[in-house]
Amino acid sequence: MTPKPALPTVHKRISIALKVCLLVGAVLLFASGQYQSTMETLAILTITFLPLVLHSRFNVKIPHEFETLSIIFICLSLFLGEVMDFYNRYWWWDMMLHTQSGFLLGITGFLLVYVLNENTNINMSLSSGFIALFACMFAMGMGTMWEIFEYCMDQAFGFNMQKSGLHDTMWDLIVDAAGAAIISLLGYRYLQTHESDSFLERWIDRFVVANPRFFRNHLQKDESGEA
Repeated sequence: MTPKPALPTVHKRISIALKVCLLVGAVLLFASGQYQSTMETLAILTITFLPLVLHSRFNVKIPHEFETLSIIFICLSLFLGEVMDFYNRYWWWDMMLHTQSGFLLGITGFLLVYVLNENTNINMSLSSGFIALFACMFAMGMGTMWEIFEYCMDQAFGFNMQKSGLHDTMWDLIVDAAGAAIISLLGYRYLQTHESDSFLERWIDRFVVANPRFFRNHLQKDESGEA
C-alpha cells in the first residue's frame, strides 16, 4: 500500500495562518473592549492545538488533511459562527457546518472502531458493515448530544443556539445524518476493496501508514498481497 504523498507544508501553513488570524482577532476584540468575545476567541485558539496534543501525548499521527479540515471547522463554527454571529447573519451557515460536522464525526467514528478492530491486543473481529454502521451511528449520536447541549444552554441561560427551535434541530440532525451516511458508505467501500479512489480512502491509507503499531494485521495482509 503506497498512498499518494501528502502536502504537509501546505497544510501546516494553512493551520498557522488560521491560528494567527484567531490571535489577531482576539487582540482586535480586546482593543475594542469586547472582553467576553476575546476570551471565547482565545479558548477557540487553544482548541485548535488539540491535534498537536493528541500527537505528543498519545503518539497518534493525524493526516494533515483531517487536521486542517478540523481547524477550519473550529474557526468557522466557533469563531465566525458564535463570536462573529454568522449563524444569525446567514441562514445557511448552520446547515453547512452541520453537514461538515457529519463528515468529521463520521471519519472519527470510523477510525476509532477501525483502530480497535485492527489492534492485535484487542480480541475483536468486526465486519465491514458493522464498522460502517458504527461510524454513522457515532456521528449521529454526537450530533444529537450537541442538540441536547444547545437546548440546555437556551433553557438555562436564555441563549438562542437552536435558532428556530424544533425546525432548526431537525434540519441539523438531517444534515448530520447525510454527512455521516456518505462517510460510512465510503468507509465500507474501502474495507471491501482497499482501494484509494476517494479522499476518505486516501486519508485512511495515510492514517494506517503513519500509525503502524495499530494496524499490524492490516499491513501484513497488504505485504502478503491479500485483499
